[in-house]
Amino acid sequence: MHPRITQRPHDFTGGLSRREAGDFTTDRRVLALIAMALLVGTGGAFAAWVLVSLISLVTNLVWFGRLSITAVSIAQAPRSFWTVVVPVLGGLVIGLMARFGSEKIRGHGIPEAIEAILIGGSRMSPKVAILKPLSSAISIGTGGPFGAEGPIIMTGGAIGSLFAQCFHMSSAERKTLLVAGAAAGMTAIFGSPIAAVMLAVELLLFEWKPRSFIPVAVAACVSICWRPFLFQSGALFPVSFHMELSWWGMALCATMGIVAGLQSGILTTLLYKVEDLFEALPVHWMWCPAIGGLVIGLGGLIEPRAMGVGYDIIDGLLHSTLLPQAVLVILIVKATIWLVALSSGTSGGVLAPLLIFGGALGWLIGLALPGEPGFWALLGMAAMMGGTMRAPLTGTFFAVELTGNISMIVPILIATVSAYAVTVILLRRSILTEKIARRGRHITREYGIDPFELTRARDIMIDKVDTLSADMTVGDACSFFATSVHTHRLYPVVDTSGVVKGMVSRAEALRWQEDVALSDKTLDELTSDSSAPAAHPDDTVGYVADLMLAADTGRIPIVDPQTGKLLGLVARKDLLRLRHSLRVAETERQPFLGRGRDLQADAI
Repeated sequence: MHPRITQRPHDFTGGLSRREAGDFTTDRRVLALIAMALLVGTGGAFAAWVLVSLISLVTNLVWFGRLSITAVSIAQAPRSFWTVVVPVLGGLVIGLMARFGSEKIRGHGIPEAIEAILIGGSRMSPKVAILKPLSSAISIGTGGPFGAEGPIIMTGGAIGSLFAQCFHMSSAERKTLLVAGAAAGMTAIFGSPIAAVMLAVELLLFEWKPRSFIPVAVAACVSICWRPFLFQSGALFPVSFHMELSWWGMALCATMGIVAGLQSGILTTLLYKVEDLFEALPVHWMWCPAIGGLVIGLGGLIEPRAMGVGYDIIDGLLHSTLLPQAVLVILIVKATIWLVALSSGTSGGVLAPLLIFGGALGWLIGLALPGEPGFWALLGMAAMMGGTMRAPLTGTFFAVELTGNISMIVPILIATVSAYAVTVILLRRSILTEKIARRGRHITREYGIDPFELTRARDIMIDKVDTLSADMTVGDACSFFATSVHTHRLYPVVDTSGVVKGMVSRAEALRWQEDVALSDKTLDELTSDSSAPAAHPDDTVGYVADLMLAADTGRIPIVDPQTGKLLGLVARKDLLRLRHSLRVAETERQPFLGRGRDLQADAI
């Protein structure tokens, strides 16, 4: 065995070492993350309770003049001039908090969490962890037509991130705990651990690895265990529908999904059109939430139920306790004030409003369809959420867990996937990623197996390699590089047995040329102490690419693991060819059936 190439675990690359081939890359480090997720899940659950309590406290204080954390609807407050003033004051306070506290509290929370994950190394500040729930409580408590899920996702994420920052952890591990906190917060509010985990996978993790999936699931399960002590047990909106749909009934479910997808596209487009109008105003953005608050107050005079979270509206839609005129007014007014308020840069979530928008339209359409309108409202809610957030599995499981009605999972899935198909075809970005794109960041949310991890070095290596002899003198090497025939920048140096002794670059030859004393030395003498990066035929191309980056070289020799003899070489262009082959597999289209003779010839 060649001692220099085969026994050394490539420690010259800063710790890079080979891993045994397997389906997953997870190691025992995940056990530490699981233990941490137990604490983060608890923190996320209690953060959700604090946020909900703050919302109730602000609501009771400003609308009813009492100190209480009992949940109450703003619709119970009498309509007066105060109905317009309160949202304006709330918007003013939020603008001041964002201006002099942290601008990251603006918006609905999920885009900010995504930015922290992808751009900020999964690091959030303590200031955000405090100001985000406080600003959201003020916004929603003073009438903002928002939900609590976006703020709690960011707050729970901040708790996980801050906890992770107390330890020596990688960015990927911090991301896992950040998302674990976010999933725990969502689980505590809605009682939907499966949907929270799916939201993490579809929106926040940007991967599906056991290293991240298991701790996130653990945090969600811990949170659901705390929920009966902090909120309530069971489904948030328990309801049961007895529907037996034939094939044409399933077609109606798909149609409902398409309608919800179109509704989602319209609302997303309008949201950013209104945001552009706010940005064009000749005032500082700090005053925009107060302007949005004015619209909220005016809308509250028309329909008070459009203000606040609106869980009572969701319950009314599912149980069909609302009149058609009321549902229509709520849909129009809440959509209007939501578009203006969210565009103004205030703080609040989008999930609950999306449920109301999709549910209200589904309920109205359901009046003309077979079955209960509440059933079609449920499909509209799930489809609206799945299509708008581009998270169809999250929307499906969320609707099931929200109602506790597992029997409706197939119609819900059909509607949600139909809405998802509409939005991904019509819109380049979702309501969440459009905001990030406007800040100059591009995000892709399509998962795929890395071809570098599927392919072995032997599959792409060049087996006929130009080499330099270890016995060659430096003078001869300099003459070799001086000719225009030899165009490579880097050549392996091998002995008479074909064992790799090192690598020599054109730049090294130029340096040697300046030292006359080196001209008679052999390449073996100059490369015997060098650390030549080398890979084995069974190494993944991903490992080879990591070697290139770590060793700052563009060519990696492939050697026999037992003898150290040169078998081939992988260059950067070979990596690019592999990338090109993946693109060809995605884009080149050709028929095979009907080409019988050609196929037989290929088989032979």
